[in-house]
Amino acid sequence: MPKGNPISKEEFVDIDKEFQSLLQKVKPKCNAEDIENITTAYKLVLEAHKFQRRKSGEPYVFHPIEVARICYEELGLGATSVVAALLHDIVEDTDTTLEEIDQIFGPKIQRIVDGLTKLDGTYNIENKQAENFKKVLSSLVYDVRVVLIKMADRLHNLRTIDSMPKQKQIRIAAETSYIYTPLAHRLGLYNIKTEFNDICMKINEPEGYADILGKLQKTETDRNTYIKEFIQPLSEKLEELNIDFRVMSRPKAISSIWNKIQKKQVPFEEIYDLFAVRIIVNTDTEKEKSYCWQIYSIITDIYKPIPERLKDWITTPKSNGYESLHTTVIGPKGRYVEVQIRSERMDDIAERGFAAHWKYKGVKNNNDVYDKWLDNIRALLDTQHSDALEFLNDFKSNLFQKEVFVFTPNGDMKILPEGATALDFAFEIHSDVGYHATAIKVNNKLVPMGHVLTNGDQIHIVTNKNQKPSEHWLKLTVTGKARSKIRSAMKEEKRQKGIFGKEALERKLKHAKINFADNIDTLVKINGYNSRPDYYFALATGDIKMPDLKTYEIEHNKILRKKLTAAEIIQNNEHEGKPAPSDTEIAGTKKSELAGRSNILIDGESLDQYEFSFALCCNPVKGDDIFGYLTAGKGLKIHRINCKNATHLLANYGYRVLKAEWAGHSQTNFITDLSIIGVDSGPGVIQSITNELSSKLGINIRSFSIEGKEGYFEGKISVFIKNKNQLNLVMNSINKLEGVESVTRVIKD
Repeated sequence: MPKGNPISKEEFVDIDKEFQSLLQKVKPKCNAEDIENITTAYKLVLEAHKFQRRKSGEPYVFHPIEVARICYEELGLGATSVVAALLHDIVEDTDTTLEEIDQIFGPKIQRIVDGLTKLDGTYNIENKQAENFKKVLSSLVYDVRVVLIKMADRLHNLRTIDSMPKQKQIRIAAETSYIYTPLAHRLGLYNIKTEFNDICMKINEPEGYADILGKLQKTETDRNTYIKEFIQPLSEKLEELNIDFRVMSRPKAISSIWNKIQKKQVPFEEIYDLFAVRIIVNTDTEKEKSYCWQIYSIITDIYKPIPERLKDWITTPKSNGYESLHTTVIGPKGRYVEVQIRSERMDDIAERGFAAHWKYKGVKNNNDVYDKWLDNIRALLDTQHSDALEFLNDFKSNLFQKEVFVFTPNGDMKILPEGATALDFAFEIHSDVGYHATAIKVNNKLVPMGHVLTNGDQIHIVTNKNQKPSEHWLKLTVTGKARSKIRSAMKEEKRQKGIFGKEALERKLKHAKINFADNIDTLVKINGYNSRPDYYFALATGDIKMPDLKTYEIEHNKILRKKLTAAEIIQNNEHEGKPAPSDTEIAGTKKSELAGRSNILIDGESLDQYEFSFALCCNPVKGDDIFGYLTAGKGLKIHRINCKNATHLLANYGYRVLKAEWAGHSQTNFITDLSIIGVDSGPGVIQSITNELSSKLGINIRSFSIEGKEGYFEGKISVFIKNKNQLNLVMNSINKLEGVESVTRVIKD
């Protein structure tokens, strides 16, 4: 963390002003002990962080104070969370210890602060990033406040991210999109999830973000006028119900509008539901549902509804506790308007999710949705994972945003992620049911285990005690619970078989008077295995032969390495005097790419030292924001930061990611694929596109395919481009052609 001059008197005045503002806000809901703890925590962090500054140059202590404010004001957390938020970085970044926190504040706050503290450098872990994620997520089973404070911490870091170097912004955005955003959704933190998405888009798609923001600001006056026109006849009818209600509206998130533009391939001007109208009624819990449906009836009497867009999350709440009645109607001037109907209790939970639901514990079994989910998390933590990444991927599958509602033969409802299979359902019922599933019926019809479930399906599982999971089952499941249980069963079977391989190896080493415990990890590594069980299993099944000790270098009964063969020695000797490899000798690197080597810097140095290639999933061109990823055997791959694989790579393999940037001029031609959609007006379309590119712009076309589909066409064109500016010129030129509706850059999965 950057260190600088101690806090000045002027800075202290500003810091203390921020703290006193926080204290005044929390006082009404605190007792004397809470106030004392909050004040003590403030004094402690003020002293501990006094030499530390943020990248912006401001005193670091502003950060924990703001995180505490977010916890209280935006998440609705209490005094304990405020204290822990103030202390959240103190153990990680200063000399203060957890023991001191325990002595001053007690074990409850000490445990929360411990959960918020990253693993230190004494841990010999390849992927500390994933291990830190696992540590925080594991806290869900003993105190969810750890994760909620972490959310507040991440939110403030994103709000102040502009002072960070671009490469770090990209990495933080990837982590946020990969774990924090879906976790915020799963915990029902709608506002935080939306802000996460918007800030990440601002980092990864700055041009798209700025374009939509500008258009929203430009249309704000017209939008507000329209909303008033829409609400007026509704308000008059709602007054007749004689209930306390309020009507509000808000524009859709910029990231949500962007996703809709990308998905529907339409311009901003054709996105009509840019805002949602919300009607919130203040009534007793037992009358909520009745009043919500009465309001729905009033709305649909005035405006024509779109039946297929009715979403009833009052009768069947979402798995994150969200309750609301949504309908889309045709408002004045034929525009679509989404209306959300809910009670004050529902709105509180919708805005603050898990953080709010404790207030209503026992109301309509509101806590059950989280208790069931936390049971799944506990099951995941009880399952052995080979590494933190495996745990993280299993955990992530529990953060689904869309869901299906299915039923047991007895009519009990189960909520599963969209895309879940019949085999996932079997494991959802019970691990033993999953392990021994032999046949599955959906709606009384026999289906394959990988059959994808839909809303309303009723599933019956047939079991056999002799059935066992196989590796193939992993391809038939999507839920973390099912996949972790399948892996666990397979590991146990592998462990049992591996015992024979281990015993045989022990006998061989003992006969050669080589200590087993001192040498086993060396043998595992030399033979290319990730773990001892994998190595034992390979020996037991004959995948590899028992080690021939004559082929190893051994000193003082310690195995050092494998001996080189004669051919390898000759090859190494020849290599010592050999010149640098020619273009054709560098595997996987095209000559066109080599021409641009000096035009990319990796961590500030020339790319010449690397064997590299441009990732085919996103085809970067000069001018794109990029990063380098060191693969396991295919050299360095250059990716765009908004590549579909970027989030996964940056969030999980940060230790393999290198800073990459363009430098100087380039004569390299980059291949870029474009998707074109428009009105099918006949064969002239092809001619107008090729004429625009080849004749007018001088662009070399690599390939072009087009297909007419009942009045519209879809075209795929691959072109050679020098840089992003030229690419934008090409896309804008095509977009202006008559009949063309949209032009987008293709990003492959």
